[in-house]
Amino acid sequence: MSYLLVTNDDGVDSPALVPLVQALRRIDRVEVVVPDQERSWISKAISRHDPLTVEQVTRGDDVAAYAVSGYPADCVQLGIHNLFEERPRLVVSGVNIGSNHGSAFAGCSGTIGAAAEAANAGVPAVAFSARSVGSWPEWVQWAWSPEAVEMWERMAAIAADIVQVVLAEGFPPDVDVLNVNMPCEADLTTERRVTRLATTRYGPLFAPAGEYMLAHAYDGVLNVVGDPAGTDIGEGDAGHVTITPLRFATTGHIDDSLRAALERTPRRDAVV
Repeated sequence: MSYLLVTNDDGVDSPALVPLVQALRRIDRVEVVVPDQERSWISKAISRHDPLTVEQVTRGDDVAAYAVSGYPADCVQLGIHNLFEERPRLVVSGVNIGSNHGSAFAGCSGTIGAAAEAANAGVPAVAFSARSVGSWPEWVQWAWSPEAVEMWERMAAIAADIVQVVLAEGFPPDVDVLNVNMPCEADLTTERRVTRLATTRYGPLFAPAGEYMLAHAYDGVLNVVGDPAGTDIGEGDAGHVTITPLRFATTGHIDDSLRAALERTPRRDAVV
């Protein structure tokens, strides 16, 4: 028997969880392993020193889940290697509350980090995120409210449709993760674009929070380096659902001059 493994970085109480599981159940059996609380901005961290606790819980009317005390990548590790007798055919991470577009977010997102952990285990993975609109603090407050249920159902329907396409067509062999960002106004009729990852930078992440203390205080500003045309940010700004194939830990390029300098063997009498 096959199944889809669902995880996220917003925790077991994420408003996106139940709609996503319900939509994916129309495709295959679904198992859920998620953090027991929000674990955003954690990338692919793995718990090293503290033991993990795993609790079986239910959300909604019938969505059973394993709630884990650790991080999103821990959840994927347990889901693939410990909790079930077989490996999943696909890991579905999300739907994240907020965008995960551009290189800066790709490197720190717990949603993408969970999918990357699946790739490390040889399991294909798709990460889904909902793109906010307007004021981030106001939008995220609304996204957690009962008024946002209809939006999460639309996000889940798009995610399930993309998962079905990937399963039918086959996961690309030279890709680790498909990273999908969906405008929160999108539905099944919204145009989709396969994009490249925008190069982005963010500024300070911490602000004073008392004597000898600093706290996370990201202002939401993301600076794009270069032309965003054809990227996940550029196409997302145009209102499209973006699908970005990601590869991790690939080999970069250096020019011949630097290569020669690096490979030169120092003289034995060289000053270090």
